[in-house]
Amino acid sequence: MGNVTSGVAAKFAFFPPDPPTYDVRREEDGRLAMRGITPDMNMNVHLLDTKGGNKIVANFWRHPMARFTLLYSHGNAADLGQMHDLFVELRAHLRVNIMSYDYSGYGGSSGKPSEFNTYYDIEAVYNCLKKEYGMKQEDLIVYGQSVGSGPTLHLASHLQRLRGVVLHSAILSGIRVLYPVKMTLWFDIFKNIDKIRRVNCPVLVMHVSIKSNQLVLKEGDPCSKLMRMALQGTNDEVVDWYHGKRLWELSKEKYEPLWVKGGGHCNLETYPEYIKHLRRFIKEMDKMPVAKPDKELDSKPSLTDESTKHNGCLRFKKRVAGSKKKIDDGDLGTG
Repeated sequence: MGNVTSGVAAKFAFFPPDPPTYDVRREEDGRLAMRGITPDMNMNVHLLDTKGGNKIVANFWRHPMARFTLLYSHGNAADLGQMHDLFVELRAHLRVNIMSYDYSGYGGSSGKPSEFNTYYDIEAVYNCLKKEYGMKQEDLIVYGQSVGSGPTLHLASHLQRLRGVVLHSAILSGIRVLYPVKMTLWFDIFKNIDKIRRVNCPVLVMHVSIKSNQLVLKEGDPCSKLMRMALQGTNDEVVDWYHGKRLWELSKEKYEPLWVKGGGHCNLETYPEYIKHLRRFIKEMDKMPVAKPDKELDSKPSLTDESTKHNGCLRFKKRVAGSKKKIDDGDLGTG
């Protein structure tokens, strides 16, 4: 069992920048700072302990007029140094606070990257938002890019009163990126296809569109009308467009998706419709009521529920032959 799981994880590899693009130091006044990143008076640096025994780096970017906070989980081939410019732009254009973090083994974070470590990591970040900034679920939008959709949907499937979820070039699961399987296998990783069904808040999906000669539209398809608006474009070279389409279909609270014509896996944010659509989503979230939990939730979470300057985001390699506890608004943990 362990060998099979390890083999899958090896194919769905993490690619932390080596060397990291920054390091963390403590200033004379006791504050943490990131060397290699332009100082920002409205950015706080944190070193957080995780349930996995690691210390991870997290940045809180404050906007003076923010109504919401965006908890951003980046792709698997970047660290916070490379994401810096994007966070500055998002904070300015969206008027939100941004909480960003590096996974275990990325940037200045200790440990090794793994599926479950990303879950421990995002839980530590959420707990920091609650304790240090008094953050409520209702004021939080979780954002997952590529492999970051894994920890994002892990958190969103446990927290029942989130304001919204954004899935940017997201994956259905690790195995499904590599092979077109029809059912979830026990040794799969990042099983987003199962977790999306437990998310109660509005979900925005953003992905590249596909070429018209590769799309078969069926009568009655809930997104066929939307697809006809995005027939001219290129495929995501890493994660097939079907991943985004299927996640949107499985969402309980669907928000109008964004299919970017001509986009690639790692450059959606360079298209003007990206920021326009995201801004509209955030504005509309301010007008919508917060979802009520389906059931009374337990106070302690458990991860044992799991069956088992360029914005580098996600890469995959294929081996070549021969060469039910839920949680409330309390602290997250392993229970």
